[in-house]
Amino acid sequence: MSTSVRISKSDARRALIRHHFSPFNSQMEVFDRLRSIQFDPIAPAGCNHDLVLQSRLPEYRIGDWEKVTYEDRLVYDGWDKQASLVPFSGWPLRRYFYHRSERARKSLEEHAEAAKTILAEIEERGPLMPKECFFQEHREELKGSWWGPSLAKNVLRLLWHTGRVMTSGRKKGQHLYDLTERIVPQQYLDAPGLTEEESVQGIALERHRALGMLRPTAGYETWSYIYAGPRQTAIQALINLEEIVSIEVEGMKAHATPAFLHHLDEPGLEPEARFIAPLDQLVWDRGLLQKVFDFDYIWEIYTPEAKRRWGYYVLPVLYGDTFAGRVEFWARKGTLEIRRWHWEGDARNPKFMGAFEPALRRFANYAGAERIVVDASIDSAIKDLAVNLEL
Repeated sequence: MSTSVRISKSDARRALIRHHFSPFNSQMEVFDRLRSIQFDPIAPAGCNHDLVLQSRLPEYRIGDWEKVTYEDRLVYDGWDKQASLVPFSGWPLRRYFYHRSERARKSLEEHAEAAKTILAEIEERGPLMPKECFFQEHREELKGSWWGPSLAKNVLRLLWHTGRVMTSGRKKGQHLYDLTERIVPQQYLDAPGLTEEESVQGIALERHRALGMLRPTAGYETWSYIYAGPRQTAIQALINLEEIVSIEVEGMKAHATPAFLHHLDEPGLEPEARFIAPLDQLVWDRGLLQKVFDFDYIWEIYTPEAKRRWGYYVLPVLYGDTFAGRVEFWARKGTLEIRRWHWEGDARNPKFMGAFEPALRRFANYAGAERIVVDASIDSAIKDLAVNLEL
């Protein structure tokens, strides 16, 4: 298919919402659709990966991801565009990232004896945190590095980035490392190695599968190591194979999977209110988000407080196929706080409030909250509904 399919912004919104939020029955159905979920440890009301899952699974609770990852071994805790949870079916493609870690490989060569010792220790003793290794050595020259002066911690991280070890579990958020061959299912270990071209093409297809539609000019936060030159080659190959299709949304050029285009023939989902994670696939491509939804989202967690417009950890509030507002939650010890609320456009209407009530109840259950408290500055309609909500 060489010609572009032209669609309106309203059609694009309807299809995107159906793509991302058609009912899912399990975490693995979500992982199969999104192909990875970005892992972020900061947890005002669950972590980013929790928030992605709760917006798609009504019964999801904070921490439920750990069972499919560390017990069932259906998902691994590794690297995609950043630290991510990835279904094992995506592991063979992502060997590419290990090959891209040239700096890590060179650094590992400088500490070859330490790496050999630590690997032998893990093989004999099983999964270890850096501080649990018998091998302990501090290097002053590492003091200013990301991982500090501990040589064990630095070497284990280098081994992780080059694929020699993987995260077997976490203790209080800290990595527990084990040998890759003891974590990856045998069928994937035995899979034939892919060339760089095959890997780039496969990951580019997964990006389109995950987002539904995607601009080739989307930023690094979307494409990560799939750089411009190889990306263009991969996209053209996928077009030739009819794995993706060129589309144009009122002047914006993008590509979509044929499966995504089928959503254009389907009705929109019944409008629901949802709280969207700051690193959700729906908001990865901020340029597309602004063009299609007229929504400018900035995650201000790293913005100095004095320069923040919205707040520290503000989530977009989706209603149907429009963004109704922005909210900042904080959940601790059975209490869910609503610290900030910002309306978007003319979203104040009875239909939204009717959808907001069950959404807030689901979110409180997700967070294990027994009560809700609301900052005094928040809109009275939101505050009255929240404080009177029966949990």
